[in-house]
Amino acid sequence: MSKSILVIKFGSSSITHANGEVNEQTLEKIAAQVAILQPNYHIVLVSSGAVAAGKSVIKNYKGTLSERKAAAAIGNPLLIAKYNHYFQKYGIAIAQSLCERHHFSQREQFLQLKETYQELWKNGVIPIANENDVVSNVELKFSDNDELATLIATGFGAEKLLISTSVGGLLDANGQIIRQVQKIDSDVLSVVSHDTSSSGLGGMISKLTFTRLASRLGIKVVIFGLDQGRGIIDALEEKIGTVFEAQEASLSARQKWLATGSLIAGKAVLDKGAVKAIGQRKSLLSVGVIEYLGEFEKGEVIELLDISRNPVAIARVRSSKTELQQAVSSIEVAHADDIVIW
Repeated sequence: MSKSILVIKFGSSSITHANGEVNEQTLEKIAAQVAILQPNYHIVLVSSGAVAAGKSVIKNYKGTLSERKAAAAIGNPLLIAKYNHYFQKYGIAIAQSLCERHHFSQREQFLQLKETYQELWKNGVIPIANENDVVSNVELKFSDNDELATLIATGFGAEKLLISTSVGGLLDANGQIIRQVQKIDSDVLSVVSHDTSSSGLGGMISKLTFTRLASRLGIKVVIFGLDQGRGIIDALEEKIGTVFEAQEASLSARQKWLATGSLIAGKAVLDKGAVKAIGQRKSLLSVGVIEYLGEFEKGEVIELLDISRNPVAIARVRSSKTELQQAVSSIEVAHADDIVIW
């Protein structure tokens, strides 16, 4: 496509007041800034806030799963109506996109989602994505919308992923924003607060977890604050917030989808020789597997671990666990094209 793809994620604390009411001044600011960027980008907005916007209607709200689902059902139309109101001022139509985990774990459904977004962009429409909390299975939920934004960014090949946060970026031990991070390692993680906002599920640890995944797959990520400078525009130009540099990644679109969208069904512990072989882009043979963990069927995705049980890759298997364990000779567990090294 002629335009680069830009994914922008807003957390609940970024767009709602402490009582859960939508911060309309913030939405007005978002619409104004996105309208400036739209001529040059295909934009996806990933917006939390539905549960926060709807929970005030639930009597004696305590945050149980059923209450969150009900709050989302109430809050989703409220939130999207507010977005629509402010984007209409700039002649921009929006579309609601309620996503579930299986839309990304099943490649055919993911490609259908991608085609729908491309049709929206072709008609000048901006999709606003959120998890479909009303029906999402608790075992197959996104961990939070940081994950959803990352899956969209990596699956669609976005140029940048912008993540808005109330603290404005990654803070050092003195509470100052770290302006640039080349690579997320143990030193970076050691400065992170484990706090979450009162209205959201994620915190900075969640943001860094998915930022690391996105940057490993070649996407530059900026964590920023909407109240800084010109907000989104300055974040895009890397004038504010924390910029996480993209790592070099020579993966196909299918491999990027495999690395991000797949649900892990089981695990396999590899010997040193097998770890070295897959690192050299060779297929995984069963002779190199020490142990299989969990249950998995042919075509499902498993995590590959080294002897110390550290994850080294994921792979789509060519046989079930039962077939692999019953094989009388070494067979191919996963082809090199179906293995993504971490």
